[in-house]
Amino acid sequence: PFPVGLVHGRLPTEEKTQVMNAFRSGKIRILVATTVIEVGIDVCNADFMVIEHANRFGLSQLHQLRGRIGRAGQPSTCFAISDAKTEEAKRRLSAFVDCLDGFAIAEEDLRIRGPGDLLGTQQHGFLSKLRAVDLLHDVEIMTEARREAQLMQEEGVPEAVTQAIKRRFGEFLAWLRV
Repeated sequence: PFPVGLVHGRLPTEEKTQVMNAFRSGKIRILVATTVIEVGIDVCNADFMVIEHANRFGLSQLHQLRGRIGRAGQPSTCFAISDAKTEEAKRRLSAFVDCLDGFAIAEEDLRIRGPGDLLGTQQHGFLSKLRAVDLLHDVEIMTEARREAQLMQEEGVPEAVTQAIKRRFGEFLAWLRV
């Protein structure tokens, strides 16, 4: 009575397309999927979602997943199932439940998980040696710094600035030309 389809990242593109077309047309009524559906999927009749282990996802990712249902103003329901034990996971899920605004969710995710290492590869956490600004509150300072950087790019970087940067961030800048 309820045909089920499966979509995941290792499924060949042609099969994914077939399954998604069947889901879109209503031939498949239930779609079981990995986060491969997080972006680029627009199925107007999708109105119900269950996210298992929601505590394992970042806020922005949860928001993207939830955004796959209730398209075109259709009513929808999203269940986030979690066995969150850490305060951080509970806080993240609480924010997900309480907020539908993508920008507000991104800001809360930044507050909870941190900006990551701006001079490295870590995508979250409070790891960076660059702690001169608060990314959420110092927008004016960052805007001015960007203007100054653009000016230096046009006119050249003063030697004193180059030396100060090398002293402060030398080991991180091995891959950059200062």
